[in-house]
Amino acid sequence: MYFDGYGYRGTSFEQRYQCFSASFIDKPHVETGDRIIMPPSALDRLASLQIDYPMLFEFRNDAVERVSHCGVLEFVAEEGMIYMPYWMMENMLLQEGDLVHVKNVTLPKGTYVKLQPHTKDFLDISNPKAILETTLRNFSCLTTGDSIMVAYNNKKYYIDIVETRPSNAISIIETDCEVDFAPPLDYKEPEKPVAPTKGKEQAVAEAIEPEAEPKFVAFTGTGRRLDGKSSNYQPQPISSAARPSDVKQSGGSSSSRYGHSQQSAGSSSVNGTRRSHGKLVFGQNAHRNPKESPKEASKESKQEQPGKEEPKFQAFSGKRYSLRG
Repeated sequence: MYFDGYGYRGTSFEQRYQCFSASFIDKPHVETGDRIIMPPSALDRLASLQIDYPMLFEFRNDAVERVSHCGVLEFVAEEGMIYMPYWMMENMLLQEGDLVHVKNVTLPKGTYVKLQPHTKDFLDISNPKAILETTLRNFSCLTTGDSIMVAYNNKKYYIDIVETRPSNAISIIETDCEVDFAPPLDYKEPEKPVAPTKGKEQAVAEAIEPEAEPKFVAFTGTGRRLDGKSSNYQPQPISSAARPSDVKQSGGSSSSRYGHSQQSAGSSSVNGTRRSHGKLVFGQNAHRNPKESPKEASKESKQEQPGKEEPKFQAFSGKRYSLRG
């Protein structure tokens, strides 16, 4: 099928056109999608055929055997020419005025697409998912291996179509399609920090176990005398696991050194009594023999009282006086 004479044959639409970028027709909004502008004669032929809507086309560059797919926006181009986005011409390796083969096709609705941005800058956008969703509204179909252009904030971002399902070319008009992202082409995984190699001296130092620190022992200080002279006494350390009998013996020996044992010995010789173990006695009966009866104790208390009893107090027993004298 040839565009010379604009003749058609067959039951499907198939034609060759000269392609130009959208800048030749002064329609900049064409660059934001994948739709082309075709001549009015193409509309007449398509209307006479039983084709599926929306109209989708396959265009091929026979020189380099590149194939892609697109939709149609308008039928206002000059006969024998079509206008398409410049980024589509770059994908097809087309120059201004090159011939391209156009054929109508029917594509299945897409269920899955995997995208890969060229740079990490696209992921730095505040909401890349919303920007991509808005941009894909201007697209009719996607083809595996193509690179689409997303314009945002006066900057162009290029994204590769890595995978499409259920076929290599899908329609994305009025369909729910799952979108997945691959790492950007310029993405580099952060390098793991390498542990520095240990020297021989450091390894030997770690192999030697540190010495055990001395544990704290109470009451191990040196004694001081009030007269300023040096004291030859060196107290023995008391372990925490010492038996109670050992503590009593050590307590008795220490008290004898400080002169407390002499006082206790003198008091014991004066009293001449021994107290029973396990009992405490307070008051005047502390120095009395526990064998003494309570009767003898009451007698001694009576002997200590004086012979005469003091007169008891009687109220209103004083002398009487008169104010008259």
